[in-house]
Amino acid sequence: MIHNKKEFSIGLALIVGFFLALVGIFSPIFPGGTNTLDYMDSTFNSISKDSAYYIPVVAEKARKYDGAAVTMNIKAADPGQAAHMEKMLTTAGAKVVVDGANLNISGDLGRMLGSILADADLMYKNEGAVVAGKYGFEEKRALYDWHRALSAMTKDLNKQSKFKEGKLLRDVQTKAVEPAYNYYGVKAVPMSKMIVVALAALIGYVVYTIWYGFAILFLFEGWGFKLEH
Repeated sequence: MIHNKKEFSIGLALIVGFFLALVGIFSPIFPGGTNTLDYMDSTFNSISKDSAYYIPVVAEKARKYDGAAVTMNIKAADPGQAAHMEKMLTTAGAKVVVDGANLNISGDLGRMLGSILADADLMYKNEGAVVAGKYGFEEKRALYDWHRALSAMTKDLNKQSKFKEGKLLRDVQTKAVEPAYNYYGVKAVPMSKMIVVALAALIGYVVYTIWYGFAILFLFEGWGFKLEH
């Protein structure tokens, strides 16, 4: 039984409009057949990528280890990955001895890290074809293998009580390799160029949430439900 037809009608109009807007949000109205959610997701990914570029800072720290000789023993997931790591580390100037999935590595730490950071920088700039051509296999696989190698190398250096070197490798892994892998294919855009879109998204989210709240409020009050204190 409807208690207040006017309030119920307002609530019904609001809830119908809410779901019509929802249909519009999920409709492919943007170029490339993307919907509003996909467009906003892509936009905020681009903004966050621009603010997550720490490779130059990490590279500056890594250069302090140019000429620093290290020896490390690591284990790959399988012989196939070990072969990839051997190729990459050898290209980075290291001497590598492989025994199944185990690798014995020796060389200049600064030079190795410089090569890893160069690959991460290329991937961050979406120039993965250069990385793939450098090693002869897919670029994201190369970065994945670097990530795995860095994790194992960090553990080995910590076992040797070389904690500063281990921390540096961890920084290379988390601040260079991981973002480069995760943001590969995304175009970096400064927040200053997307401020209007960002504000529109924020305001739209608030308005849409309030819209739904008032729709429910008017519907329930139209039915005669009241919130008493």
